[in-house]
Amino acid sequence: MGGWAIAVHGGAGVDPNLPPHRQEEAKQLLTRCLNLGISALRSSLPAIDVVELVVRELESDPLFNSGRGSALTEKGTVEMEASIMDGPKRRCGAVSGLTTVKNPISLARLVMEKSPHSYMAFSGAEEFARKQGVELVENQYFITEENVEMLKLAKEANSILFDYRIPAVGLETCSAGAASVEAALQMNGLPISVYAPETVGCVVVDGLGRCAAGTSTGGLMNKMSGRIGDSPLIGSGTYAGKLCGVSCTGEGEAIIRGTLARDVAAVMEYKGLGLQEAVDFVIKDRLDEGKAGMIAVSNYGEVAYGFNTTGMFRGCATEDGFMEVGIWE
Repeated sequence: MGGWAIAVHGGAGVDPNLPPHRQEEAKQLLTRCLNLGISALRSSLPAIDVVELVVRELESDPLFNSGRGSALTEKGTVEMEASIMDGPKRRCGAVSGLTTVKNPISLARLVMEKSPHSYMAFSGAEEFARKQGVELVENQYFITEENVEMLKLAKEANSILFDYRIPAVGLETCSAGAASVEAALQMNGLPISVYAPETVGCVVVDGLGRCAAGTSTGGLMNKMSGRIGDSPLIGSGTYAGKLCGVSCTGEGEAIIRGTLARDVAAVMEYKGLGLQEAVDFVIKDRLDEGKAGMIAVSNYGEVAYGFNTTGMFRGCATEDGFMEVGIWE
């Protein structure tokens, strides 16, 4: 084995005019989460524990779209989803439609470890959370003033607003300005506005070669209530097996159609591709016209990422001392 490795992401698809201070805030958060994971790996925590630890940290910070700071539904509420997968035995857990669970990734792990199921959603998942004694908060905890303003903009534009991190002040200088979007992107044939979902994820391989992956999100700004994206779907937004761990971000509907995360493992296994080759192949050949990105680790301690969007918030580190945090190409 080649030692441990870790990668994190805060979403693919970044507005090219995102203010510099926003970019710096994102890099600082990714660096903090990487260092948290590195410390845990140096303490010999198993990969699955490190994934949960890092994603919880991302969920607790309102900067990205997961946990506190999640995107709002058309009703102005938060419905969160997450999944986690442990590679050695391909155990997994997933949740959707959460409104009061402070850390969705931890409930996903409890589904994996404390229930006979792999996926729970909405009222059933909330009831399971109460029985397991996880920390619950009011839905208002997840809602930020900024997201309330962005939902208002989305409704005024009558569209799903992807780039919900663009500040309302100075919007005219950003690509989220409705007047600047002449050729709207489409999702399932319907127009949407700026493409920049900011799901969070983490993939880890520990010193024993065990891979794990986790993904968490609030979904799309102004989404229909009840909408489920790729993040909680094992094989689409999240996958881990003996060869690799993968977390995806981007246009959920395209990721679902391409079963993107599982396909990385499949082409490694069946085509004999290396990790970065597999990531590149899937991004190029499995998305059709969709937009997405992903991070991945292999059981040999390799780390890789790829995206066909304008940037992806990401960071990665390996046991040999390599560390990188970036947004653009």
